[in-house]
Amino acid sequence: MSDLSITALLIVALFLILGSGVWIGLTLSGVAWIGMQLFSARPAGDAMAVTVWGSASSWTLTALPLFVWMGEILFRTRLSQDMFRGLAPWMQWLPGRLLHTNVIGCAIFAAVSGSSAATCATIGKMTLPELARRGYPEDITIGSLAGAGTLGLLIPPSIIMIVYGVTADVSIAQLFMAGVFPGLLLAALFSGYLMLWALLHPRRVPAADPPQSLKHKLHESRHLIPVVLLIAGVLGSIYGGVATATEAAAVGVVGALALSAAQGSLDWRTFRDSLMGGTRLYCMIALILAGASFLTLAMGYIGLPRHLAEWIGSLGLSPLGLIVILAAFYIVLGCFLDGISMVVLTMGVILPTVQKAGIDPLWFGIFVVLVVEMAQITPPIGFNLFVLQGMTRREIGWIARVTLPFFLLMAAAVLLVWTFPQIVTWLPHRMSG
Repeated sequence: MSDLSITALLIVALFLILGSGVWIGLTLSGVAWIGMQLFSARPAGDAMAVTVWGSASSWTLTALPLFVWMGEILFRTRLSQDMFRGLAPWMQWLPGRLLHTNVIGCAIFAAVSGSSAATCATIGKMTLPELARRGYPEDITIGSLAGAGTLGLLIPPSIIMIVYGVTADVSIAQLFMAGVFPGLLLAALFSGYLMLWALLHPRRVPAADPPQSLKHKLHESRHLIPVVLLIAGVLGSIYGGVATATEAAAVGVVGALALSAAQGSLDWRTFRDSLMGGTRLYCMIALILAGASFLTLAMGYIGLPRHLAEWIGSLGLSPLGLIVILAAFYIVLGCFLDGISMVVLTMGVILPTVQKAGIDPLWFGIFVVLVVEMAQITPPIGFNLFVLQGMTRREIGWIARVTLPFFLLMAAAVLLVWTFPQIVTWLPHRMSG
């Protein structure tokens, strides 16, 4: 059979098994097993055992369950309500006023949670009822939350960056540093759009609260101190060279437990629920990673990555052309798979091509995170859309429509990062130099 026929057969098998409701991790393993059994001389069972064990016992991956657990602990504290109280007094003078709490709240929470869905859900619980009570329009409130929630993937610490770092053999600490400026850029684009929207629709923005003294604003800002200390502890230990990403994740867990205890929300039930929630989420991710590792090995034995890289190389695409094609590919893939599956499923095939084109793997990691963020708000499988549908009971098509401007802003961010790659590379090179 030709490479094209084998690829088509495996893709059909992938979507048939996924469509039947089998877990993603098991689906990837199943497709890999079919590929090796039919098109390779190596025994599939032996290869599967070695690969799954190697994937599950990776030390670099230890940071992942710890960051997931940290997010789960914070999800059960009063952190989100305190953040709103601390931020709201400073937003009144901006066009759009309290709408900016969605963007700034998500940017801050993203720095202590590596998950887009957790960021969207936690900040949404805080802002949606409050903004609705104050009379802010539902369409711009939900749209801005869906867009800003994706910052959970880009602003470090990020679960998907850890996954990319492991699969692409790139330093996780450097990836974390590389995500800082693109994350701030995206937050600035979102806030800029909210200001423009407010200036164009002045009647839809509720009146400002009565003026408050600087002393009162500073007094309310005390509620931001715990989250700022936690961010400083986690990111400061990495950037200061004191701790690896794994050790910093442990610092984050201890800090989150201390914060929860100080707020009086740490009891046996909270501890157990956070641990079980984190364990469930990590087990799902670990199963996907194990399946994807086996699929990557199977693809290597069949020779598909090499042939695909040669085929893309034969097209004579410029680096920009390659990036445009890959951006479209990931956005379409995002209609069917979650972000982590997309990264681990494609890296074995895509990375050799990208490196052959002379593209920096560190820069490419941030590019992948940005386009995966875009995929988080594309129907029908956009995770943030699912989260918001569960919270608002709105149709997923309506949520996707009100989120479209933020999707386009992410596309603009990809273009800016391509035009000015220093946005990504300056900080990691500066810190390591």
